[in-house]
Amino acid sequence: MAGTKAWVFFFLVLEVTSVSGRQTMLTQSVRRVQPGRRTSSIFAKPVDSLESPGEWTTWFNIDHPGGQGDYERLDAIHFYYGDRVCARPLRLEARTTDWMPAGSTGQVVHSSPREGFWCLNREQRPGQNCSNYTVRFLCPPGSLRRDTERIWSPWSPWSKCSAACGHTGVQTRTRTCLAETVSLCNEASEEGRLCMDQACTACDLTCPMGQVNADCDACMCQDFMLHGAVSLPGGAPASGATVYLLTKKPKPLTKTDSSGRFRIPGLCPDGKSILKITKAKFAPIMLKMPKTSLKAATVNAEFMRAETPYIVMNPETKARRAGQSVSLCCKATGKPSPDKYFWYHNDTLLDPSLYKHESKLVLRNLRQDQAGEYFCKAQSDSGAVKSRVAQLIVIATDETPCNPTPESYLIRLPHDCFQNATNSFYYDVGHCPVKTCAGQQDNGIRCRDAVEHCCGISKTEEREIQCSGYTLPTKVAMECSCQRCTETRSIVRGRVSAADNGEPMRFGHVYLGGNRVSMTGYKGTFTLHVPQNTERLVLTFVDRVQKFVNTTKVLPFNKKGSAVFHEIKMLRKKEPITLEAMNTNIIPLGEMAGEDPMAELEIPSKSFYRQNGEPYTGKVKASVTFLDPRNISTATAAQSDLNFISDEGDTFPLRTYGMFSVDFTDEATSESLNVGKVKVHLDSTQVKMPEHVPTMKLWSLNPDTGLWEEEGDFKFESQRRGKREERTFLVGNMEIRERRLFNLDVPESRRCFIKVRAYRSERFLPSEQIQGVVVSVINLEPRTGFSSNPRAWGRFDSVITGPNGACVPAFCDDESPDAYSAYVLASLAGEELEAVQSFPKFNPNAIGVPQPYLNKLKYRRTDHEDPRVKKTAFQISMAKPRPNSAEESNGPIYAFENLRACEEAPPSAAHFRFYQIEGDRYDYNTVPFNEDDPMSWTEDYLAWWPKPMEFRACYIKVKIVGPVEVNVRSRNMGGTHRRTVGKLYGIRDVKSTRDRDQPNVSSACLEFKCSGMLYDQDRVDRTLVKVIPQGSCHRASVNSMLHEYLVNHLPLAVNNDTSEYTMLAPLDPLGHNYGIYTVTDQDPRVAKEIALGRCFDGTSDGSSRVMKSNVGVALTFNCVERQVGRQSAFQYLQSPSARPPATNSGRGRVPSRRQQRASRRGQRRREAVASPRFLGLASQPRNN
Repeated sequence: MAGTKAWVFFFLVLEVTSVSGRQTMLTQSVRRVQPGRRTSSIFAKPVDSLESPGEWTTWFNIDHPGGQGDYERLDAIHFYYGDRVCARPLRLEARTTDWMPAGSTGQVVHSSPREGFWCLNREQRPGQNCSNYTVRFLCPPGSLRRDTERIWSPWSPWSKCSAACGHTGVQTRTRTCLAETVSLCNEASEEGRLCMDQACTACDLTCPMGQVNADCDACMCQDFMLHGAVSLPGGAPASGATVYLLTKKPKPLTKTDSSGRFRIPGLCPDGKSILKITKAKFAPIMLKMPKTSLKAATVNAEFMRAETPYIVMNPETKARRAGQSVSLCCKATGKPSPDKYFWYHNDTLLDPSLYKHESKLVLRNLRQDQAGEYFCKAQSDSGAVKSRVAQLIVIATDETPCNPTPESYLIRLPHDCFQNATNSFYYDVGHCPVKTCAGQQDNGIRCRDAVEHCCGISKTEEREIQCSGYTLPTKVAMECSCQRCTETRSIVRGRVSAADNGEPMRFGHVYLGGNRVSMTGYKGTFTLHVPQNTERLVLTFVDRVQKFVNTTKVLPFNKKGSAVFHEIKMLRKKEPITLEAMNTNIIPLGEMAGEDPMAELEIPSKSFYRQNGEPYTGKVKASVTFLDPRNISTATAAQSDLNFISDEGDTFPLRTYGMFSVDFTDEATSESLNVGKVKVHLDSTQVKMPEHVPTMKLWSLNPDTGLWEEEGDFKFESQRRGKREERTFLVGNMEIRERRLFNLDVPESRRCFIKVRAYRSERFLPSEQIQGVVVSVINLEPRTGFSSNPRAWGRFDSVITGPNGACVPAFCDDESPDAYSAYVLASLAGEELEAVQSFPKFNPNAIGVPQPYLNKLKYRRTDHEDPRVKKTAFQISMAKPRPNSAEESNGPIYAFENLRACEEAPPSAAHFRFYQIEGDRYDYNTVPFNEDDPMSWTEDYLAWWPKPMEFRACYIKVKIVGPVEVNVRSRNMGGTHRRTVGKLYGIRDVKSTRDRDQPNVSSACLEFKCSGMLYDQDRVDRTLVKVIPQGSCHRASVNSMLHEYLVNHLPLAVNNDTSEYTMLAPLDPLGHNYGIYTVTDQDPRVAKEIALGRCFDGTSDGSSRVMKSNVGVALTFNCVERQVGRQSAFQYLQSPSARPPATNSGRGRVPSRRQQRASRRGQRRREAVASPRFLGLASQPRNN
């Protein structure tokens, strides 16, 4: 409270005063209000009057515009100032602390004499907060407290003597009348007296050449002339630039002429003096004076485009104990480079004078109340930018850094391992959530900890699971502790193709920050290892043969490691046309059938010039490609992520009305040409949302940051089209120099988040969530019946799922639930996942959102009206949740300010779902490991993958000769290592795939555990692998080269059972000639996918999705057809009868083999009488 009062008293009121019989208006004076007439404005308009039927209070300012806004409420002013304001004011006047009337600020404000004044930040234009306002009230006569002793303020200190040193001058002092009635202010408010300034002292500035100037801050050489020439990027002259001499205070010297030249006499060529040259939208130029003995010199300089600061190092989340120290670091680049850094704790600015920080914040002897959220704000002359929020965790000195009790985590068991105790095929092995914890730290205070610590499994217990005819070992988490984090790497893979027909961009280049980091292959695929400490992955894809428009994408990636796959869509470049540089040229933007162009590009005559600034007058080869938002199929080809940085440093989204890429070249030499004085005419009838018209701007893309930067505003202009048609256009001006991609956009502040999760199956178990799924949202225009084109899209966003799903940004509206809609889709490694159906079954429990909110969101899967459409996306109305509605407060839509609630929402909270179609493969690891999350790896000799940064996948190709497809299993055990011999690493099941050309042949690509070093890298283990077809099968042959290899690399496994095959897995990476396929990669899914593609293809370097059964085979089995009534293992798993019938006598028990056989006999007897239907229970597989 005391702090608030001090803040209020800081603002002094300056009044009209009378000095020596003359009226003097001070710079911040306020005219008095005549409250005699009513005004149509919500604020009183003050005028001078002596017959006021009331009296004005002093000015009050009790709040500042941080947080929600600026609140100058009457009840709060009463609380602080009592009877200095009346109980029932007649009027209210509000101004900013810069003395601008509230009605002139252009901001949305509210006022009432009975309630006061308030301004809300959320009601202002995007990127703008309320100003700091001060208010006063007109009260009835006699209602205010009188203080005759305080009519005048104290005298101010005497001013500086007006004369130069050694001469007589005048000093003045002033005071302010505090009365609210002019008649009381009848004394002098200003006094003066004669003075003589102090004796002149010698100037202490020494000049190596020339003489000291009168201000004693620079050296002057009267006979020297400096000539200069300043150009813009691309060589055009920089006219109107200001040239300063940097002294104690920068001195403006001159401005450049229309040719970009300037002349400055009198400077000294001492090689030390600094000139600063500035021009709007360009980074300042610093020039050092040349050192010469000549009477003249010439300097040349070229501006660089000013760039908004851009964060390249964010502060990291850290954990400490109380009493320890921590450093949080932030780094930003830009043109010019940021020179100021501000740090915030829980949204409150930290005092730089207390913490002595710039880009590095050091906190010593931590207290627990210093825990919370931290971020930095970097600032330069070009703007500001805020970093990502980092969490600082501070625990007590004796507090446990991790919860020692593991959380529940269910794994799926094999199809023949039903658990009676849980009545399911699942077993709880527990896990420790990976999060930063306070581990042992050295004494160094670093931006990044030398050793990062995470909560992980510290103690496991081996248990045996009883299955049908065998036991299955597993390791169950028993205790969690703080330990060193698993080291991982992030990988981005993808495929680049045309948006229109899917043609791959072959052998194109991929750039990161101006450096080529990858190249696409024949099929348009690429792989990129994300450099360490990358905060924002901005890639530019360049087609070497120029079929496609160069495309910049901001790709989300998993910072905790693993690979993420992205489909990159590129626009096909528009066929070039020939322009005459000496003529005015009009180029339409957007060519939708039956629709007018969205806009036109007008290039006046004589506007082209070469890279060196020389005018160009020849023929121009022009290609202008427009991304039309009215064509929804082009949304995935949108450049970047449509974000910009506001003046306050916040990241805000844009809603596009079209992007265009320009390419102008000399027809003869193909030299790239620049263009000045270009006009963009945007048809205002294409802007269906009236509130977007005044905020429309021109933007250009910064290819290094992937952010859009403002080029200019639009202005209204009427044009006549035909004899009777007059249309209004929004006209913007721009120049085309180093940037070639532009956007017609408006900032949009109505934002929400959609909670989405991806699962391995339709069971939607929390433990079966998939990480690394790319979830994309296409923001669509308001639906039919609202004020915008329902066929247009406005924005495209992508995020990836983590351990708790994903929160995808989208536009929303709280007044009209149908005003915005979103089209949501998800993919994993290029495979599209399915959304939950909406027709004919509409199940809120399956969709993941309860009623009645689900009906309000109007959930529809893409095949809702046409079953022929793919089932891989859904559409919803973006109805913003109402704050006071309980059923809408728990997801799946979250207000933008509730991002934390969205990210931390439990699986039980409402969310939308995608899932994988269950395949014919099953993996079981004795030591549980989630391949989506490399940080879930556990140090254990029985770990399937011995190294978390190197994953080696091995497959063997098994051919099945027989009329049916069968399930094939591999049992993988320790073979030669003393710690693992005879112990199970895991099992793999896969169903054979039918050969397209041979009706009685199928094949299976079966994974087995590769031989090699275990996690301690001490000695090799030759894995003992058993290949078991689960049916009536007989081994027919073994690949001769594989057999010879195994014979020559002892020991040799015993193979007495002809229904299976046993081997000690080879150490060498054998190829297709042996029927063995081995691939090593830094991501397990990538390694398996590549190896599987080679196995299907039967080659060591190819890939196929079609099984080729006659090439690259290791083992061949002959399998006879099952007797009537028997199913395959996967049919058994999926059938309702796979679970035991719920009877009173046998609840929770699996039927015995005798019962199963009796059931089949009874079924066959019934089939002899009834229609031939299969009603029996499947028999258990014979082999394990």
